[in-house]
Amino acid sequence: MKIESVKMYKIAIVPGDGIGKEVMEATLEVLDGLNLDLKYEYGEAGDEYFEKNGVAILDETIDLIKNSDACLFGAVGETAADVIVKLRQELDLFVNLRPIKSYPGTNSLFKDLDFVIVRENTEGIYVGQEEYTKDGAIAKRIITKEASERICNFAFKYAKDNNKKKVTAVHKANVLKKTDGLFKKVFYEVANKYPNIETEDYYVDAMAMYLLTKPQTFDVIVTTNLFGDILSDEGAGLVGGLGLIPSGNIGENNALFEPVHGSAPDIAGKGLANPTAMLLSAVMMLNYLNEVKNADLLADSIFNVLKEGKSLTLDMGGNSSTMEMANEIKNKLLERL
Repeated sequence: MKIESVKMYKIAIVPGDGIGKEVMEATLEVLDGLNLDLKYEYGEAGDEYFEKNGVAILDETIDLIKNSDACLFGAVGETAADVIVKLRQELDLFVNLRPIKSYPGTNSLFKDLDFVIVRENTEGIYVGQEEYTKDGAIAKRIITKEASERICNFAFKYAKDNNKKKVTAVHKANVLKKTDGLFKKVFYEVANKYPNIETEDYYVDAMAMYLLTKPQTFDVIVTTNLFGDILSDEGAGLVGGLGLIPSGNIGENNALFEPVHGSAPDIAGKGLANPTAMLLSAVMMLNYLNEVKNADLLADSIFNVLKEGKSLTLDMGGNSSTMEMANEIKNKLLERL
């Protein structure tokens, strides 16, 4: 199957630390098998860069991402707040999109999960406005109407565009009456524009339970920054771990795609890292670029390797290295071209 593609895409590549470098190398090797014109430009960021240079990320790297068609990002460790959180805020990447999907050949607790968590990415408690007091410390949690409206609008539009039937809001408005009370109110105001999509809302503690007891009932989950961060890791546990969860950070003008997992320094350099989450992040990037056929081809190739179960990394019960698994996925791609 030949896929025509003539447009050149400028892709910012930021491998980061630890296994971020390894899964990035594996992903670029697989992307090389597609009929795409991808021009890579590299930027540095993360713990290792901080140790050498005293800063975690340069303005030049931020500008590189800002001026690219999309960014593939590996992983960082302790400097995450200075790198990825900073990028989300400076580039106004207000959406964090995290698909939770069951794949064959994995340690998924359920075989039929396919929902997404839409997390507001720029405010909440992650604005980092903290201070010490004589009694301890205080952190400010900021929820605005504007940010709530645009994240809820994104969630409903995503549901409409992807044939999802329901959007679920998650909050704690019974305790955080003003901040989450505002978020809940705005959610239902936006919902009025989408009368054909079912709506519901849950308190975050109840939602944590329902993700374990009835995860099949969810399609699109929209929530604030901290809650989305926590619930998406719980979602990863449902389907076999962080090594299988991609994410997209999306704004009006820029987008950055990254695996949810961290830099995993304990296994870095050993060829043990699961490349699936990084590869699925590349699938999300291709869809963002409207390279839908190429995205589907890559997704199908990943699915087939997982289903066969012959070339899996240690975390999925196999004995293949990161690059061995990536090369098998690439072979599947080439068979289809």
